[in-house]
Amino acid sequence: MGEVIKNRYEFVILFDVENGNPNGDPDAGNMPRIDPESGLGLVTDVCLKRKIRNYVETVKEDEQGYKIYIKENIPLNRSDREACESLGIKEQDDKKVTEALKKLKKSDKDADIKIKDYMCENFYDIRTFGAVMTTFVKASLNCGQVRGPVQLGFARSIDPVISQEITITRVAITTEKDAENKSNEMGRKSIVPYGLYRAEGYVSANLARRVTGFSEDDLELLWDAIINMFENDHSAARGKMAVRELIVFKHSKELGDCPAYKLFDAIEVKKNDGVEYPRKYQDYTITIHEDAIPDSVEMKRMI
Repeated sequence: MGEVIKNRYEFVILFDVENGNPNGDPDAGNMPRIDPESGLGLVTDVCLKRKIRNYVETVKEDEQGYKIYIKENIPLNRSDREACESLGIKEQDDKKVTEALKKLKKSDKDADIKIKDYMCENFYDIRTFGAVMTTFVKASLNCGQVRGPVQLGFARSIDPVISQEITITRVAITTEKDAENKSNEMGRKSIVPYGLYRAEGYVSANLARRVTGFSEDDLELLWDAIINMFENDHSAARGKMAVRELIVFKHSKELGDCPAYKLFDAIEVKKNDGVEYPRKYQDYTITIHEDAIPDSVEMKRMI
């Protein structure tokens, strides 16, 4: 999987949505997430990580070293059991596994470490984002928390967005009884007409070296996944979504050359003059103030 990364990174993602719901809020009837005070649209870090996981799973197809731990409809204990088998525990009954793990912990004080290393080596998302593995086979062997080197914040729209509820109809009727009384059925969907969102992230070379072994190859896959995270995930509900910019800052050393906020502040996204209601990416201008970036930090626009 290549050499472990030696440089700290920060990055900024700009992505937009047109006539879609980028991230439904279960507390608000699955309408688009919006900050109630500012009116700015929100997309959670969990949502973005899901897109990255899905892309890696699609590209790698469970290739050795690139499995995904947090998957839809797959119990975590199923993946945990693979790690148990790596320690020679091949029991299928949970009770027997629990007993075997207790015996192992008494005889091998590094059992937790071996399990943790196995999970990092085999699961890309643990190696990247980390994981909380306190439910490991009914907590018989508590792997604890693996802190991943890659962290993402919430994405926030540049300008306030308006959530619209659209009434839709379908001509297919559900039951015979309903068909006697009506010719169509009504439904509703929530959309954002347009929104440009900004997310910021961090890559810690220190955590990569000390904890998960996140490598240069893993980093290249991460950039590829971010750029393409919406390309294989299109749906009518999400509308037209695309990553417009991925701007990466590479520090010259493991612990970095300057505070992250200085680099983030160097990227300015402004609505063009005369545009009242943005409806396309070209309604914005992206300016990078390179004089605010230290000479020891390399800036690269990946798209």
